[in-house]
This record gives sequence, structure tokens and C-alpha cells, in this order.
Amino acid sequence: MPSSKSTTPKRQPPLAARRLQDTALRYFLEVVRSGSVSEASVRLNVAGSAISRQITQLESLLGVALFDRHARGMLPSAAGELLADHAIKSAFDAERVVHDIAALQGMQRGRVRIVTTEGFAMEFLPKLIGDFTKRHPGIQFHMGVHPPAESTRRVLHGDADIGVTMSRTPERGLTIEHLQPSPVMAVMRHGHPLAQFKQIALSQLLAYPIALPEPDTTVRQLFDIACSRQRLSVEPVITSNYISGLIGFLRHRKDGVTISGEISIRYQVDRRELACVRLRDRGLDLRNIEVQTLTGRTLSHAAQAFLKYLTEQLSGQVP
Repeated sequence: MPSSKSTTPKRQPPLAARRLQDTALRYFLEVVRSGSVSEASVRLNVAGSAISRQITQLESLLGVALFDRHARGMLPSAAGELLADHAIKSAFDAERVVHDIAALQGMQRGRVRIVTTEGFAMEFLPKLIGDFTKRHPGIQFHMGVHPPAESTRRVLHGDADIGVTMSRTPERGLTIEHLQPSPVMAVMRHGHPLAQFKQIALSQLLAYPIALPEPDTTVRQLFDIACSRQRLSVEPVITSNYISGLIGFLRHRKDGVTISGEISIRYQVDRRELACVRLRDRGLDLRNIEVQTLTGRTLSHAAQAFLKYLTEQLSGQVP
């Protein structure tokens, strides 16, 4: 007797959609990240001709150019940016499934990638990671330290699960998981003449030898704007892109001062190694701590658990 089940074949996805699931996407995405076929070839350990051939086939398949090619490299076209978004989210979905399967065993395994700025990386995040891994020893972390704009770029490009940075303006494509003010603070040794005050003015700070971070940091940018507004002349004794170096200057120059966010030196203040005093001048509170993730991405179970722990610690310890 004939079967009553339908013999209609299962609907197959279009050829273009099937091709967007193969390894050509890996090659394409690496060129987007590195900006050139030659650099992608080094990173992937694949011949440049093979990468170029795969990208050409993708462009032929989709009927559109995926890159704007320049003498200095390759930038994704509008279509290329759409495809890159698809590729990043597809890779994340696959990674999330692997991590979540491991999470079913009680988070005995997993990996969390964080990008941040140096201030958070000095003590705050290492302490949180240390405490978290005591409870979940199978979770591994990678912490990249970059300027704020580069940290944000790495979250947007899918090179990190979580970004912890300072920001003055919103960025499209990001989900802000946590936001809190981070005003510029004056920092000095415990026992410094200025440490007795709850608030001081910039003019008081500049009466002492000052160490400053470089201008690509948000704390320095706000400091410079405030000084310019008041026509204050600043001649730092030392300028550095290394926050630990600025703090080291204070150890050897007892009357020295610098500027920082509170979280960067929170534990040193707790140990009474340093003191921090709020600067009351207008405009020095116009930046925020941001905990960032990529919009539309579902984090692994391990990353979600650490994200929750991180935001709880930030929220619970605001001075």
C-alpha cells in the first residue's frame, strides 16, 4: 500500500546561502580584519593566491565587489560590511554552542576574551578574574590592553567578548551592558598636602610637580579641555602612555601628583599607598565607564556569568 507521507523533497537553501557557510568566509573575514591579503595569508598560514581566489569566487557568486582595493590595502565595501557582520555572528554562534555545551557540565571549561584599557588592567580586572576563577577553575581568560578606541574596535570586529573601557560618546553596533560616571581624580601619595581635602581645583593641583598620561586617553583629553577653558598653563614633569610609570613617579617624588579614574587606583587607595581627591572643575566628569558587547551577539555561558559578576562589582563599589 503506498505510503501516505509526502514525497516532496526538503527545500534546500539557495546556492549562495550554502556557499556562505564554507571556509571562504574565514578567508574573507581575515582580510577584513587585517586589511590585506598578504597579512591574512600570514595569519592563516594559507597562500595569498588561495585567499584571493576564494574572495573572487564569493564576489562572482554574490555579483558585487566585497572590497574597495587601494594601494595601501583593502577596505570592505558596503556589501562587504554586511557580509562581515554575518560572518562574525556566524562564528560567534558556533563558538557559543561549543562553550555552552561545556557549560552544561557546570562551567568546567570555557574561555572569555576581554579587551580593556590600562587603568582597568592594573589591578581591578586581574582581581575580579582571580576571584572568578577560584570558583570556576576551568574558565580561561585572555585580557588584551589597548587605548579606548582600539578596545571598542576589537569588540565591534568580534575579537573580544567583552570590552571594559572609558567613553565620551556612544558607538553604533555596541550594546552597553553597564554604564557609570568616571570623573577625573587627582592622585597623590598618602600624606600629600592635598590629600586632606575632599575636593580641590585644578589651579591647586598645578602647584605641584605633575605627571600626565598621553593625549589619546580620555582622562587627559578632559584635563586639557578644562585647563584650556581656564587658561591654565601646564608643564608636566613627565608624560607617559604607561599608567604604572606615572604611579611609579609618585613613589619617588613625594610632592608629585597625577590624574586618573578612581577604579585604576582603588586598591592602592585601600592599602593607603595612594590618595585620590575629586577635582571640582566643570567638565571633568564628562566620561563614563562602559562595559560593551557586540549588538546581536549571544555570549557563551562563561562570558555571561563573568559579565554579570563584573557589572555587580562595578555597581556595588561606586564611591
